[in-house]
Amino acid sequence: MNALELSGVQTRIGRYDVLHDISFSVPEGGVFVLLGRNGAGKTTTLRSIMGLRAPHAGSVRFRGEEIAGLHPSVIARRGVAFVPEDMGIFRSLTVAENMTLATLRGRFDGARLEWIHSLFPALKTFWNSTAGGLSGGQKQMLAVARAIIEPRALIMIDEPTKGLAPAIVDAMAEAFREIARDTTILLVEQNFEFARSLGRDMGVIEDGRIVHTGTMAAFAEDRALQTRLLSLSV
Repeated sequence: MNALELSGVQTRIGRYDVLHDISFSVPEGGVFVLLGRNGAGKTTTLRSIMGLRAPHAGSVRFRGEEIAGLHPSVIARRGVAFVPEDMGIFRSLTVAENMTLATLRGRFDGARLEWIHSLFPALKTFWNSTAGGLSGGQKQMLAVARAIIEPRALIMIDEPTKGLAPAIVDAMAEAFREIARDTTILLVEQNFEFARSLGRDMGVIEDGRIVHTGTMAAFAEDRALQTRLLSLSV
């Protein structure tokens, strides 16, 4: 069963067509990585799925149901979360307040919060600190924690390792592996080693079109394909 299916998605920003023909499927469970050069259309693809940029053509089906054209809040209530590249946290609020705002009813499930603190211990340490005073890695942890404070079927995460120290990247990878046990992750990532360590399935977007899909294991072994599609050195 696929968690997500895109078929012929086209999205405009202003007068410009950014996505021309996006078609791929994200299997239920595990991590699907969307790769591509800067400006290829990766972020616009995630925003189109979430309803933040409504596609003007094509289909977006989540667990078999059409969601293209729905309001982002409706898509979120159906079980989809989005962690944008800018993290989307409220910097003037405390960690606790940020987390509370991300719940459906303004209160936590104790066991789930304990699980999140086990993934990201720094959030428990800085629970009453303002989010703006956190380090870059801690802000990213908070952004992901907000997305999973309620059970989700699909989490889309845009460039989570950008600007992070290697130790934080390693910790983030471990957290994502744990999250992916119960939740499908659609990951946009420029750090190929990070993506390779997590991804089960993958796709490459180029100039607003999907030009390759397959398993991450097969793609990781094909150095010539990596060079051609991503300009990675052999």
